[in-house]
Amino acid sequence: MATKSMQGVTMDTLTTLNEIADSEAQPNKFRRKKSIVWEHFTIERIGADCTRACCKKCKKSFAYISGSKLAGTSHLKRHIALGICPVGRTNQDKNQLTSFNSAAPTNGSAGATGKSRKRYRANPGPTSVPFDQARCYHDIAKMIIQHDYPLEMVEHSGFNKFVQNLQPLFSSVSVDTIQEHIFNIYLGEKQNLLNIIGAIPGRVSLTLNLRTSDQNLGYVFITGYFVDSDWKLRCRLLNVIMVPFPDSDVAFNHAVAACLTDWCLETKLFTLTLDQSVANVNVRKNLGHLLSIKGVNILNGQLIIGSCCARVLSDLAQYALHYMRAIVEKVRQSVKFVKTADAHEEKFLELKRQLQVPSAKELIVDDQTKWDTTYQMLMTASELKEVFSCLDTSDPDYKVTPTMDEWKQAEILCEYLKLFFDAANLLTSPTYSTADVLFHEVWKIQLDLMQAARSQDRFIRDLTRPLQEKFNEYWNDCNLVLAVAVVMDPRFKMKLVEFTFNKIYGEEAETWIKIVDEGVHEVFCDYIVQSLPPPPASFVEEANDNFVIKSEFSQEDSFLATNGDAFPDFEVYLDIINNQQMKTELDQYLEESLMPRSQDFDVLGWWRINRCKYPTLSKMASDILSIPVCTVTPDSVFDTVSRDLDRHRSSLRPITIEALSCSKDWLQYESWEPPYGTPDATVKVEY
Repeated sequence: MATKSMQGVTMDTLTTLNEIADSEAQPNKFRRKKSIVWEHFTIERIGADCTRACCKKCKKSFAYISGSKLAGTSHLKRHIALGICPVGRTNQDKNQLTSFNSAAPTNGSAGATGKSRKRYRANPGPTSVPFDQARCYHDIAKMIIQHDYPLEMVEHSGFNKFVQNLQPLFSSVSVDTIQEHIFNIYLGEKQNLLNIIGAIPGRVSLTLNLRTSDQNLGYVFITGYFVDSDWKLRCRLLNVIMVPFPDSDVAFNHAVAACLTDWCLETKLFTLTLDQSVANVNVRKNLGHLLSIKGVNILNGQLIIGSCCARVLSDLAQYALHYMRAIVEKVRQSVKFVKTADAHEEKFLELKRQLQVPSAKELIVDDQTKWDTTYQMLMTASELKEVFSCLDTSDPDYKVTPTMDEWKQAEILCEYLKLFFDAANLLTSPTYSTADVLFHEVWKIQLDLMQAARSQDRFIRDLTRPLQEKFNEYWNDCNLVLAVAVVMDPRFKMKLVEFTFNKIYGEEAETWIKIVDEGVHEVFCDYIVQSLPPPPASFVEEANDNFVIKSEFSQEDSFLATNGDAFPDFEVYLDIINNQQMKTELDQYLEESLMPRSQDFDVLGWWRINRCKYPTLSKMASDILSIPVCTVTPDSVFDTVSRDLDRHRSSLRPITIEALSCSKDWLQYESWEPPYGTPDATVKVEY
């Protein structure tokens, strides 16, 4: 009888009824429905032959089965997918239902149409993207620049075979042609950067880093730091200049002069930061003379910084590691014993579990060309020293375990390595930090090493005294620059200088604080003078005339004889200076309350907002805060060996090396897209 009454019911209806019947027959057995709607609805039995679907969210009831009639699930899908449900639903639900509708098989032509549409979308025609030979050459040139590939790769048979298999229309390219495209990219990016630097309101600070080739030629990498028109700190490689005799005292003079001319920086240069490996007294003296000729002589040359912070920290770390090389090597061999054999590592982890050592760090074998990896290895191994001690008694093959006294010394070493690591880590950020940020780490290193060098513990004293002497040289060279920078941070101003200098210098602190205060005011006066309008031509002419007269009279008689009449504009000039109130802006800034200290404080953003209140001081602040303290790239901060030019690069012409190196730096910002036609013919003569 039941079979007869169901003859007019569709297959879907029969399936659904069978599901319900099965669920009634086996109430304790879960049977999952295939339709996705049942993630949003529950089935409720109203009567003997009536079943309805209830929305889980809004609790609204919908028809589902009444006797032999099945309402289906389409109206249930619409309730969820179209947003009819007042409670709403997530985008994920919508995507699930959409994918369900598109993927669900249907009867008749509708299903065939859906499948046909799906095939058409998934398989676009092979001729939909036209082949562009010039674009290919341009992209190959960018690939070579960005990944330091040799130019000759474009003529390698393997490369050409691979590309032609991908695109038979591709024509092989010569080294000369690809070099033209490289120069086209270089010149386009350089023009864009020239426009940016030309529009900045402030000055540019430079760093000089020397690399050598296997032919003993020097290459000076000059990098510029500046605050752009949006008040963002920028860092760009400007030049790579070959110096045939890098040991010469005037080797850098040519490079700096060429950079100033190339980028029109004669009136925009602010400071120079050098690599201390070549920044001897004569080099700094010669550069100071060059800058005074160029009109750049701020603080009598004190803003020529002769030390790279990253190199200083690296030297200190290497010295400390070398001093304790025997213990460091024991720890290294212990870690290698565990990490180079699976059986040893399994036993080590089992001992760690049994001893319930809380450290979650994993042992690493250090890379001896990066001192931070050695620090990480020592620190992690020290936290697991109990496990190593047990491994010594349980595994006869392990014979290099340090003693507990040696572990204690390794932990002391890590305490001082952490000081260097925290400071160096600031220099690895992709977005370069302003100069004031480093002051907080540097003064802590200076203070801690001073105190440790006077420690009663002989081991600590012997370890840190040479470190303190080495770091004191850097502190004396850079403390004025860093202190002036921190004064430009409205969260600290002179208050932090006073606090830290009292801790470091004790009774002599007042003298050093006064040096910083006078330095800030001296730089500010320089900016005031620069902001003044040029004197009238009549003022200059009459001043020159009176200079001739001055030779015939004494200074006093000459001055009295003029009685002001020979300098009709002099009183005007004095009025201008007085009206500017040279120290008012700076004194007002220093007297105001400190800003609240927050870690995400944007110091340049604060000066941008307050540039109308402090028109002159804000320009000074942007220049000072952009002073670089490091000459190496972020990926070289922890290097223990100098990075020299490889044999391939050093075999190229200097202009090609510069084009490749600078373009690689500039292409990180993807600022310029050239036409993909033939490069400008004027480029060809450059290489």
